[in-house]
Amino acid sequence: MADFFKPLALALALGLAAPALAQDAAAPAATADAATAPETAIGETYVASTHGKWEMQCIRTEDGFDPCQLYQLLADADGNSVAEISLFALPPGQPAAAGATIVAPLETLLSQMVAISFDGGEPRRYPFTFCTSIGCVSRAGFTAEDIQKMKSGNTATMSLVPMVAPDQTVDVLISLDGFTAGYEAVNAANAASDAAAAAAATPAPGAPADAPTPRP
Repeated sequence: MADFFKPLALALALGLAAPALAQDAAAPAATADAATAPETAIGETYVASTHGKWEMQCIRTEDGFDPCQLYQLLADADGNSVAEISLFALPPGQPAAAGATIVAPLETLLSQMVAISFDGGEPRRYPFTFCTSIGCVSRAGFTAEDIQKMKSGNTATMSLVPMVAPDQTVDVLISLDGFTAGYEAVNAANAASDAAAAAAATPAPGAPADAPTPRP
């Protein structure tokens, strides 16, 4: 495959996530040891656990209720890190079950959008919304059926069209190894954070209520 895309700068820091061949929902997670892991500053991202080819990344917050997402760095057939995907579940009642953020190289032909298919099925296309110095971002919504396909499938395929070769397509495999365990871990972590935040915001029984603000 021709080298259309330059490796993402982010790949140098996070390493390469190579494609896997099979789903392993029961694989044990590698969890960061809070006692030995370097402390991250407020607003910075850290890896809370690893599930197969996926990482559970969280953002350090001042109150400790850290939001998390599932993340994978993607490589092309030549081993170049060319894209990344992160996703998390959306609240019930939304049109999509999960939201995903996809970052593709700046050399991508944006008008052709990004296509994603599951185990060779019909691809769905998602538009790009903006570009940064790292790459161009697409926001995708995955249905409950899509999530089920990711849980039971082996691979998903992301297809990008290079700007320098608009008649060709670069296919990037998204490994589903560890997806089920990682997705459930992210959901559990976010649910626990939401519950803790709600409990912290609720006055204890018998606590005095705030005094009313006097009228001028």
